[in-house]
Order: sequence, then C-alpha cells, then structure tokens
Amino acid sequence: MKSFSKSFVILLTFFALIGAAAHAQDKPKGWSRKAKGAAIGGGSGAVVGGLLGGGKGAVVGAAAGVVGGGLIGRSEDKKKDPARYNHYHNK
Repeated sequence: MKSFSKSFVILLTFFALIGAAAHAQDKPKGWSRKAKGAAIGGGSGAVVGGLLGGGKGAVVGAAAGVVGGGLIGRSEDKKKDPARYNHYHNK
C-alpha cells in the first residue's frame, strides 16, 4: 500500500506540472478533452489496478488508463473542437 501511495502522489504531481506548463503558454484556456481523459483514466486505472494487483497493478492500471483516456479524449477533441485538435496534432 505504501508503494501505491507513492505512485499516486507522483502521478498527481506529474499532472499538476503538466497543467502548469500548459497554462504558461499562449494556448486555449483550460484542459483539452485529451488531457482530461488521460488524467481521469490514469487516476481511475491506478485505483482499480491497486485494488486488483497491488503496487505493480496500480502502475500498470495507471499507464493503461492514461493511454486509453488520452485516445478517447483525442477523438472527442477531433469531433468537438477541431481547432484545438489541429493545434496539438500539427506539432
């Protein structure tokens, strides 16, 4: 359980830093659906993975959640906010 707590704190710190870096630049305000999906997927994947598989399960669940949530959010950005999608897609 101790490693799960450390992993969760590291994951939250990572997303806080990503959010701060995104706000420092001149981009559309707020999180994109891709970022929201990755954050929600990572958090829920870490919780479910931690419950089912312990410390390593939390890491695997978080990674799978980030990827899955990011992909779903990316497709939502593409449909509902093409300008934002084109901004990060053309980099």
